[in-house]
Amino acid sequence: MTGELLIGLYIFILSIFLGFELIAKVPPTLHTPLMSGSNAISGITILGALTCVNSESPIANYIGCAAITLAIINVVGGFLVTDRMLKMFRK
Repeated sequence: MTGELLIGLYIFILSIFLGFELIAKVPPTLHTPLMSGSNAISGITILGALTCVNSESPIANYIGCAAITLAIINVVGGFLVTDRMLKMFRK
């Protein structure tokens, strides 16, 4: 394994733990309003994943494809939850 791949894998694993800890600390009353903010973060994740897919390493390509898939699911789910929340406030 090259050093660049190990650093990328290390950052990926740390981001998983950091994301879990951040989401676990958000109270349920704030989770839905913050979902629209997480959509912007997922958009940035998609750009980073596209960079991984463009690399020459096959492992980075697979990780990038998985990241794109998960980020798109997160963006679509976030928009659906935000839309549902906004419909609750309509008369």
